[in-house]
Amino acid sequence: MATLYTHADSNIRKTWLYLTAFLLFIVGLGWVFSYALESQAILIFAVIFSIAVNFISYWYSDKIVLAMTRAKPIEMKDNPELYRIVENLCITAGLPLPKIYILNETQLNAFATGRDAKHAVVVVTKGLLGRLDKSELEGVIAHEISHIGNRDMLLATVVVVFVGVVVTMTDFFFRISFHGGFGGRRSGREGGQIKMVIMLIALALAILAPIFATLIRFAISRKREFLADASGALLTRYPEGLARALEKISSDSTPLRVANDATSHLYIANPFKGEEKTTWLHKLFLTHPPVEDRIKALRQISI
Repeated sequence: MATLYTHADSNIRKTWLYLTAFLLFIVGLGWVFSYALESQAILIFAVIFSIAVNFISYWYSDKIVLAMTRAKPIEMKDNPELYRIVENLCITAGLPLPKIYILNETQLNAFATGRDAKHAVVVVTKGLLGRLDKSELEGVIAHEISHIGNRDMLLATVVVVFVGVVVTMTDFFFRISFHGGFGGRRSGREGGQIKMVIMLIALALAILAPIFATLIRFAISRKREFLADASGALLTRYPEGLARALEKISSDSTPLRVANDATSHLYIANPFKGEEKTTWLHKLFLTHPPVEDRIKALRQISI
């Protein structure tokens, strides 16, 4: 019988598999582009540029996200019950107490952000606090704390760096190819044919690479949501609480006014209502697994 432990282990293995595939893909893409344009500078510059830009964003991620959502911090006296739930779950998880923020929205939702456990933030909407019972709220908070404990904010940043490298490399390839490349050391008919084949392969990769990179990013994001569900259920020892909370969240049709594409992946459920049930092809481009799949997984496995 499958358990939450085996479910969590499976998602960790799949995450590392996706990350390994991503790295191999970037190395292969860099080799093809460098060979086609006869310059290693493209790969080196793309990697350095993307890492620098994305890690600067990562360092200030919590401040950026909080400013975008306009969430407000609260203290113990403002909501003692919420504070106790967060504090007890953090003690169980062995994590420091994160800052707690309230989002003035009626939609049922929550998210966590911050570059590490010492700078973490948990944000819940007013709608979530008003419509979930204690066990359901514990399930949601445990899910968000699990994201912190699993270092998903760091992983998400690394994945964004990977995507940035791919996009930057393809952009440079198009720009440099348009201006004639870096010259040509290969001469003769055979060398020209080989270069033409490599250029055609590089062109195809330049078109498809950003799509493939985005698909891997979304796949990793979905696996981390499943992992946070399992890890959260292990914290509360009550998977049904989170399952019931997800049912209520998925049935809530209230729009989230501050939702945007840049922060949508952070929430426990897709803040853009109406996109949960769709075709299998569209599901590949979702940052969250379908809620019904998450509920089914929680109810089919035991602790």
